[in-house]
Amino acid sequence: MIIVSSCLAGVKCRYDGNDNLVAEIKELVLSGKAIALCPEELGGLSTPRTPCEIVKENNQLKVMTKDRVDCTAQFLLGAEKVAEIAKILDCKQAILKANSPSCGFGMIYDGSFTGNKTKGNGLTAELLSKQGVQIKNEMNFKE
Repeated sequence: MIIVSSCLAGVKCRYDGNDNLVAEIKELVLSGKAIALCPEELGGLSTPRTPCEIVKENNQLKVMTKDRVDCTAQFLLGAEKVAEIAKILDCKQAILKANSPSCGFGMIYDGSFTGNKTKGNGLTAELLSKQGVQIKNEMNFKE
């Protein structure tokens, strides 16, 4: 079983209420080879919601909205729920939304809300990676 970001499977769960549909990823879900999960919704955040990015504050990483509201707890809860599902289903691979504060792996938005990116991982991607799950995104999942 492969975990995929729900937005990549066509679920309208992005912060702006839209999706990031990739037809081939949706087909993995429909064929039963993948399960679509949104860590942000699993963590209790609504859709739509204010955009969030990971910021460094007092030498600590936090997930903050553009309006400076701390959503770290919800992002951590969502990451933990996805990681638990991954364990139960013995998932070895995940296809996650690039650059996201939850799902980004290798590169994420830099916390300035300007579209700039920096090296780093989203909270869910980081936790799954620590569990040994191979992380891909919508651009490299075929590799």
